[in-house]
This record gives sequence, structure tokens and C-alpha cells, in this order.
Amino acid sequence: MFLYLSFLLSFSLVLAKHEMYDGHSLFEIKIQDVNQIELVRNLEVPLQIDIWTYSQMDKKAVILVPKKNLEQFQDVLNRNDIQYNVDVDNIKRLMDEEDRLMDEAKKGSERSGTARIGFDRIYNLTEVYTYLEEVASSYPDLVTLVNAGKSFEGRDIKYLKISTTNFEDTSKPIVFVESLLHAREWVTLPPTLYAIDKLVTGNLTERSVLDKIDWIILPIANPDGYEFTHVQNRFWRKNRATGYMINDICVGVDLNRNFDANWGAFSSSNVCSEIFHGRYAFSEPESKVVRDILRTYGNRTKMFMDIHSAGSMILYGWGNGVLVPNALSVHTAGIQMAVAINAVKTSWNPNYIVGNSALVLYQASGLAMDYATVADVPYSFVYELPQHRNSAGITIFLVDPALVQQFAMETWEGILAGAKFVRDIYT
Repeated sequence: MFLYLSFLLSFSLVLAKHEMYDGHSLFEIKIQDVNQIELVRNLEVPLQIDIWTYSQMDKKAVILVPKKNLEQFQDVLNRNDIQYNVDVDNIKRLMDEEDRLMDEAKKGSERSGTARIGFDRIYNLTEVYTYLEEVASSYPDLVTLVNAGKSFEGRDIKYLKISTTNFEDTSKPIVFVESLLHAREWVTLPPTLYAIDKLVTGNLTERSVLDKIDWIILPIANPDGYEFTHVQNRFWRKNRATGYMINDICVGVDLNRNFDANWGAFSSSNVCSEIFHGRYAFSEPESKVVRDILRTYGNRTKMFMDIHSAGSMILYGWGNGVLVPNALSVHTAGIQMAVAINAVKTSWNPNYIVGNSALVLYQASGLAMDYATVADVPYSFVYELPQHRNSAGITIFLVDPALVQQFAMETWEGILAGAKFVRDIYT
């Protein structure tokens, strides 16, 4: 009887996993002027819309709209002559399809405990941390596992230091790569794991980037949020901090708005917003970890890459649209990384765009990328990985496991090109 009840419980949980998104629709909206941009942005909290890509002049916004607010949202668009189309009428179908594809991939890719990891699906937090522990244990002369602190909910935040000299040669520049500040951007995890695999256990064709450079790789910068996307809310973006509102009706801080770099200027003070910046800069333990890593290694860190999705872009600061002082050199490095990716990318995705984040994408503040510049990292970037629609319709944040290897590989080529740029300048 107990086994039967357990089966029913697990079966009901599977059925209910994405029920909260049943009937939610994905809109594409064509913006005509600045007033329409502001109008759409101001609908975020009152209509509980989730802006996946922000509105810009001559660029479509992609917005997830709750079922209960569909009629009101469309009414606002119609009354203001905003052009739109419903791209996906029920996002839950695609979420269920992602689960099905991941489950199929998992059947043939169980971890073997040999300090290797596959690139045919997305791994959960426990699997990733087990992998990091195995790598550090198997390659003690090359890899150090660091437990940098605790998340809001008390989970470890772990990263690897990879060095042929145990980080003791202070003349070696450091390349720092992180992913998953935004929890739902699952496709950003495989590139950091792929980088570890290439540097430590793979066939590294450019041995000099290991011999002459030290590496810091932080695969899961937001462990609470990432865990939450696996067990409860697939599209959760922020961390899981509570206490910002009575009864915690809305929770979480956008970690990529919480850094002390023009903090609060182009973000939200409303905890219900997806770009809520927190009470003050570095109010969150997760952003403090990234800050402390940058502070610990001072001016040795020469390149910082913060991996996000989606959009096929390599971006640099400042987030307010003012160019960093060495923008020409930074742009040159970005072009070299983009060229390396474009040489191996899938044919159906566009070439990478390189430029200032505000001019290419939108204005934002409190960015990890900008704080790295504040912390004297001369080359600091955001990668926006491609969005891809396959035959099943999986789009933007949802991941087709068949493409995990491809996106990991092509992103690594960009990271490698960045590392070679650092090598050529600083060694």
C-alpha cells in the first residue's frame, strides 16, 4: 500500500509540475516608439507579465502573459495600436516537451563517477556539485574546489580554481567565467562545464591557455534559484531571498542588478519585478561571493565572462550606455571571440553581435559585468547565448538536449579566443 501511495504521489507531482503555466501565452510585440516601450514595461507588475526579452526600437519584445490577464493585456495593446502576435498559445505544452526530452536523454547518460560529465542534457545542482568534487579529487595537482559561501537558503556556492601552479604564480593572469546568475537560463550551464572538461580532462588543443593562465569557473552562481527551476518554477529568474514584502507575496532579487556599479539607476525597487535590485548593493549573499572572488584576486583577473541567454551577443559596459575607457580594445577582444563562435555555430542561428550592452540590448544597472570593471578587470563581458526554435517549438529559455553539446562547444570556442587574447597581452 505504501509503495502504491508513493507512486500516486509522485505521479500527481509530475502532472502538476507546470500547472501554474497552463494557458500562459508567449507574445511577440513590435514596438513603434519610446512611449510604447515604457507602456509595455509598466505592465510588468500589475499584469504579472514576464518580459523575456525587452522592448527596443525596431526589435520585438518576447513576453509571457498569464492566462488570467490575457484579455486585459491584449486590450491594452489594441487600444495603443501596438502590433503583436501570439507566438505560443500555451507555454505548458513546450515545458512538458522539454521534460520529456530531458527524461529521454537522462536514461542514457547516468553519471559514471569518473570525473567526466556528458553534454546531452542539463544536469541538476546535486549532479553538478558531485562532478566538481570528482574533478577536484581526481586532479588535485591542477584543480582546487572552493566553497565560497552560502546562498540565502543555505546552499553551498562552489567554484573551481584551475592552475598548473596552484595559483601561486602571481604573474599569471586569471580568466573568470561564471554562469546561472539568472536561474532559468539553463543553456548557460553546459559551456562552463565544457570549459572545465576541456581544461582538465579533455584534449586541449591550446595548451598555453592552461600553462600561462589561471582559471576560475563558477558554474552555478545562483544555486537556490537554479534548484527552484528544477523542482517548482521553471522560469524563475531571481534568487530566493525573502523578507522584502509582508507575508513574502513576492520574493527574490535579480542578482544581476545587485552589484555596486551604478546600482539602482536602471532596475526596479519593486520586489515583484523581475529586475528588483534588492535593498542595497550587495544585499545578497550570492552577489557577495562574486564580489569577493574579484576582490581576492585583485588586478590578476584580466577577463571576466558572465554567461547569459538569449540573443547571440557579446556585450560590454557600461550598462548605462557610456563606453568603458578602453572600449576599443574591449570591442576588439569581443570581435575575436565572436568570430571564433561564428566559425563553428549552427547555420540557423545568426552571427554574434558585439557592442555596448545598453546600445545593443537595453540600459541596465548593478551588473556583474560592470562591477568587474569597477574591480579593475580590464576585459569584462556578458555572453548572451543563442535562442533557437527547433521543430518542437522550444524557444529561448527552454532547452532541447540535442543542442546542449553544440552550444557548449561553440561557446567554449569564444571563451578560448578570449583566453588567447589575454595570453597574448599579459604573458
